[in-house]
Amino acid sequence: MTRRSQLTLELEQRLRQGGGVVAGIDEVGKGAWAGPLVVGVAVLPDSAFTDGIPDSIADSKVLSERSREAAYEVLSPWCRAWSTGWASAAECDHLGMAAAQRLALHRALDALDVGVDVAVVDGNWDFVSPRVPHVEMRVKADRDVASVAAASILAKVTRDRHMRTLADSHLHWAFDTNKGYPCARHRMGLNAWGPSVEHRTSWAFMDTAVPWSGASRRKRLDAPSTLF
Repeated sequence: MTRRSQLTLELEQRLRQGGGVVAGIDEVGKGAWAGPLVVGVAVLPDSAFTDGIPDSIADSKVLSERSREAAYEVLSPWCRAWSTGWASAAECDHLGMAAAQRLALHRALDALDVGVDVAVVDGNWDFVSPRVPHVEMRVKADRDVASVAAASILAKVTRDRHMRTLADSHLHWAFDTNKGYPCARHRMGLNAWGPSVEHRTSWAFMDTAVPWSGASRRKRLDAPSTLF
């Protein structure tokens, strides 16, 4: 069985029986050293359940950058609705990753032009409740569940395009190729130039990749319980 052929609509079909709007949700950028965290939300069109899904949908992690870009151009007009929500590097630093995910998720849902009744979320940590009444957690949902795969591609391409734009004004860290993730060229840039304003300076890489005495790791702040 190929990775592409594992994608199904079975879960969405079952969840749609209640009559509500079902959305796939995924995040990208969680493990990056620089750039925003982006949460994607995708609602499939009704035609998906009669005509099937585009061949271009697959887990974004197994697609090449060119294939993801091509899939984005198909998915963005095809989905009934989709959106992304962002938490900046500074917000990731100040809030910590858990609260930053919730913040990006709220922004994504606020930007969506339909209400979501049921969310299918990749992974095993629920950062969506209680914003969405019914949440289904599914490990490897971006591989197996079509709406989550769509959300993953839309979020990934949106973030990648942003990081390529940042590379034009942040020349030393190779954001155009690494998209803010760890790699040898990124580490070399940090070693020579230190962190930029796009870096998450509370992350552990500050202790090992930035040998500058004046560039110490920033402490995170606890997110207030009333933030969401």
